[in-house]
Amino acid sequence: MNGPREPILNLPAALTAYIVLLAAIHGVRMLLPSDLDLWVIELFAFIPRRYDMTLLWQPLRGGDAAKVWTFLSYSLLHANVTHLAVNVLWLLPFGAAVARRFGAARFYALMAVTAIAGAAAHLITHAHELEPMIGASASVSGAMAAAIRFAFQRGSFLSFAHRTEADAALVPAVSLTQALRNPRVLIFLAIWFGINIVFGVGSISAGFGVEGVAWEAHIGGFLAGLLLFSLFDPIPRAGRSVRHVVDPSDPH
Repeated sequence: MNGPREPILNLPAALTAYIVLLAAIHGVRMLLPSDLDLWVIELFAFIPRRYDMTLLWQPLRGGDAAKVWTFLSYSLLHANVTHLAVNVLWLLPFGAAVARRFGAARFYALMAVTAIAGAAAHLITHAHELEPMIGASASVSGAMAAAIRFAFQRGSFLSFAHRTEADAALVPAVSLTQALRNPRVLIFLAIWFGINIVFGVGSISAGFGVEGVAWEAHIGGFLAGLLLFSLFDPIPRAGRSVRHVVDPSDPH
C-alpha cells in the first residue's frame, strides 16, 4: 500500500506570506481613487529621474528618503491583476524551492537583494527616465536563478530522481562553474535570457497595461540570485567535508 501523497500545492509559509502581501497591497490599491493610486505610485515606484541631480525640475514625492526605500518598495506594486498573476505563477515553483531550502529570513533577504539589484540595473540603463517601474519580476528572476544552482542536482526538484520536497530542498548545490557545465542549466539560461531580450529589445507587450517590460531589471535580479546564491545558502556545498547538514528551519 502506497504512503500518503504530498499535496499538489504545498507552499512554504514564507512564500505564502509573501504572495499574500503582494495580493493584499494590490487589493488595497484597487480600492483607491485613481488620483490617490497615482500618488502611491509616485511615492513608492522606482523612478530613475528621482536620482538625477543634473536637471532642474520639481522633486518627486518622498524626497531623499524615497531614494532609499523605492529600491525595494517598487517590487511590492503591480500594474494590474495580470501582472501580479504572472509573477506569482512564475514564483510558485522556483520560489517554493528556494523558500523551503533557505528558510524565511534568508528567503526574504534574497528577495530584497535581488529587487535592489534589479532597480540598480534599471537605473544604470534608464538614467533620467521619468517612467515608473513596478513589479516583483526582478525578485522572481532572482529566485529562479537561485533555484537552478541546486534544483537540477540529482534528487532535487528538477532532477529525474526527484525525492520528497523536504529531501529535495536539502540536496547540496555545486559551484557556479560546475552548474554552468550542466547542459540543462545552459539550456534554461539560454531560453530565459532569450525571452527577456526579445521582450525588451523587441518592445513586445506582455499585456500588463504598461509601456514595456523592464528586462534589464529582470537580468539584474537574475544575475544577483545566480552570483550571490552561496551567501544565502545554508546547505554545505557538494564535495565539502562537513559534520552535519544545516536545516534552514532550525533557528540556531
